[in-house]
Amino acid sequence: MPKANELKKGMIIDLDGVPHIIKQLAAKSPSSRGATTVYKVSFNNLQTRQKFESSYKGTDMLKEADYRKVPVQFSYQDSNTYYFLNMDDFNQYELNATQLEGQIPYLIEQQEDIIALIMDETVLGIELPQSVNLVISDTPPALAGASATNRNKIATLSTGLEIQVPEYLDIGEAIKINTTTGKFMSRA
Repeated sequence: MPKANELKKGMIIDLDGVPHIIKQLAAKSPSSRGATTVYKVSFNNLQTRQKFESSYKGTDMLKEADYRKVPVQFSYQDSNTYYFLNMDDFNQYELNATQLEGQIPYLIEQQEDIIALIMDETVLGIELPQSVNLVISDTPPALAGASATNRNKIATLSTGLEIQVPEYLDIGEAIKINTTTGKFMSRA
């Protein structure tokens, strides 16, 4: 049972028997002496998809949900349904677009470094790797003599994701993207 000050984004917590995934964490440290740090946590209910926020003291105990992590491969998409293949026993799992909110732009067919969160033989969601490699499909031309300064331009990636990239990059180049922040990290 983790304390509130040990929570991390992506953990699944059991709140009144219902699994909730942590989407955001914020620590508020009061300025007065002797006051305790308060942790504001944003959850998503994994059954109803509703958002929920709550605040906890650093010593409050929370119950981690009983789930298992399974390596999966993103197989394909059929309209709003996304199919994943269990790499251990080759079972197929399906999730809809609302269950993958915010993660779809980072999915590439045949991608293998994904973890499925399974509870009672039902897929609750997925964990993406820390970074993914995507190809630039559209961006203004690279500037001759451009250096790695802070000057950026917008690029559309192969999955439709639009991000800011350095101006020296061009169409067809593979780049590494942080899946947590959605920002450019480096060339792939």
